[in-house]
Amino acid sequence: MAQKATNITWHEGHVSREDRFKQLKQKGATIWMTGLSGSGKSTIAFTAEHKLVEQGKLAYCLDGDNIRHGLNSNLGFSPADRTENIRRIGEVAKLFADTGVITFTSFISPYRADRDLCRKIHEEAGLPFIEVYVDVQLETCEERDPKGLYKKARAGEIPEFTGISAPYEEPHKPELVIKNEGKDPNASADEVIAYLKSRSLLD
Repeated sequence: MAQKATNITWHEGHVSREDRFKQLKQKGATIWMTGLSGSGKSTIAFTAEHKLVEQGKLAYCLDGDNIRHGLNSNLGFSPADRTENIRRIGEVAKLFADTGVITFTSFISPYRADRDLCRKIHEEAGLPFIEVYVDVQLETCEERDPKGLYKKARAGEIPEFTGISAPYEEPHKPELVIKNEGKDPNASADEVIAYLKSRSLLD
């Protein structure tokens, strides 16, 4: 995205990222949960967050619906608004990770290019970006339909609904794929935490 503001200067702080990580005894990272509505992204993310906090780690979950109540309350669900929604979250998640927080994001984030942009934002900052695809068939998500959104979308009451009237582009090479059909959220959350440990992010 083009820089609009002029006459601005980046200011380096006096505390290094390494010092923050050392103080927290962990390394900051963004765990990007993506998948269809009803796939269980938020449940897994909040469960993993809870488990990590119980282990003495600092973790936080940025949830799609929650963020749209505040930071992104001015955005709708058009392709352009979806892209801006994800871009903003990518930047916020980067800041959280830079402070040393294990940061979960739970967003449908249907467009591959938008997720790739978030990855680039983190890579350029030297921070881990872990894409987790919560893989659940559309039919199963419709059967679950915890918020009644699929029913409304099928009735034409919700335009541009992912999986029904708007596309979802599956990740090509996510770091982790969670097959979340008929699976206990604790087991799925444990998969994520095991991956973080394998990357030595919780040391």
